[in-house]
Amino acid sequence: MKDRIYFSREEMFIMNRDLLLERGVTINDIAEVAYRQQGKYNPNISMRTCVESVEKILSYRDIFHIVQLSIEIDRLCEEGKLRSPIQEIIRADLGMFGIDEIFGLNIASMYGVIGQTNFGDIDVNKPGIVKELNDHGKGDNEMCHTFLDDVVGALAAAASTRVAQITSEETAKKDPHFEPIRFDI
Repeated sequence: MKDRIYFSREEMFIMNRDLLLERGVTINDIAEVAYRQQGKYNPNISMRTCVESVEKILSYRDIFHIVQLSIEIDRLCEEGKLRSPIQEIIRADLGMFGIDEIFGLNIASMYGVIGQTNFGDIDVNKPGIVKELNDHGKGDNEMCHTFLDDVVGALAAAASTRVAQITSEETAKKDPHFEPIRFDI
């Protein structure tokens, strides 16, 4: 029998969650970064909304592929299974490499320019788990987090932006001139 290549959203979420856990990253870790970022602009957000946003994002097919591929590249690098010079470039998390940031930008772009801006902020300031992964994946450590720190930061940026969109939608519906429309699609 052939290995499966198609999965439901629930399966993709579980596989992403479990693979992140194997690398020491929890959904709460990611949601905490989103909460801290979005809390600067909206003190009324809840951690629960941030957790729900991370969970939803982890169930998307494109995100599934990026998370799975990113962690696999880091793992292969840890095992020394990439060819030179890419093995050494990824292992050193060379600043001029940039492919890891492209993966992050791809995730963040699901939420437009604001998502990308949020990712840039997280990538530069490295809050919470992002800093831990970045620091732990450098030097003589056996772990490689060249892709993982950017992917986790991008997941947090996307969740932060999603929370902002939810808040904006709730605010719009409170307007006395709001009239819901029915989409018959």
